[in-house]
Amino acid sequence: MFLEIATFDITSAEIALNSIADRIEFCADINSGGITPDLEELRYLKEKYSKPIHVMIRPVGGGFMYSDGEFIRMQRDIIEFTKAKADGFVFGILDENQEIDYEKNKLLVDLANGKPCVFHRAIDRTKNIFKSSEKLIELGFREILTSGGENSAMEGKENLKKLIENCGDDIKILIGGGVRSNNISELKNVTGGKYFHSSAVLPYESFANAEEIKRLKVNL
Repeated sequence: MFLEIATFDITSAEIALNSIADRIEFCADINSGGITPDLEELRYLKEKYSKPIHVMIRPVGGGFMYSDGEFIRMQRDIIEFTKAKADGFVFGILDENQEIDYEKNKLLVDLANGKPCVFHRAIDRTKNIFKSSEKLIELGFREILTSGGENSAMEGKENLKKLIENCGDDIKILIGGGVRSNNISELKNVTGGKYFHSSAVLPYESFANAEEIKRLKVNL
C-alpha cells in the first residue's frame, strides 16, 4: 500500500520526508489547492532527502484553464524542475468545455521526458471521469489523482471502485480528497485501491502532522 503526502510548504515537506510516507507531492499555497512551489526549496529538499518528490506544475490557482503565458511558464517550469531533480510532475489542463486538453497535456508529458506524470484532480471537473481516464492513459500519464468525480473520496468511493476495476491495470488510481486516518481503511476496503494521497493536516493545524501520517500508513 502506497501513501503520498501533499505538502504545501517547506515545513510540511520536511515532516513528511522524515516520516514513513512513500512519497511527497510538493507545492505551494494550500488555500488555492496547490500551485507550483519555489525552485530553490525543491533544490534544498533534493540535496537533503532521497525520498521521491513529485512537483506540482500549476502557475495559478482557480480553474484548470491557462493563458498562453501561463502555459509557457508551465513548460519552462518542467524544464527547470527537471534540472533540479524532481522525481515526477503533477498537473492537469482542461479546455473551455471542462474536458481534457489533449494537445497541451501531451506537450507537457513529452517535456517531462520519461519522468512520471500525475494528472491531478482536474479530472473531477470533467463530465465523465471514466472516459477522461481513457484519454489520460493514451496521453502517457502514469497516475490519476482523483476523488471519483465528487468533492471528497468518501463521496466518490463507488466511482473510485469502478475506476480501479476499469483501468487500474493500465494506470495507477491515486485516491485523494479528504483522506484521513479515520477513513482510509474504509476507502481501501470499498474501492480496492492501493494508492492514497493525503495532506495529513489536522483541523486547526497548519502543517502536516507526523502522528497522522503514521496512523494513515498503519491503517492501510
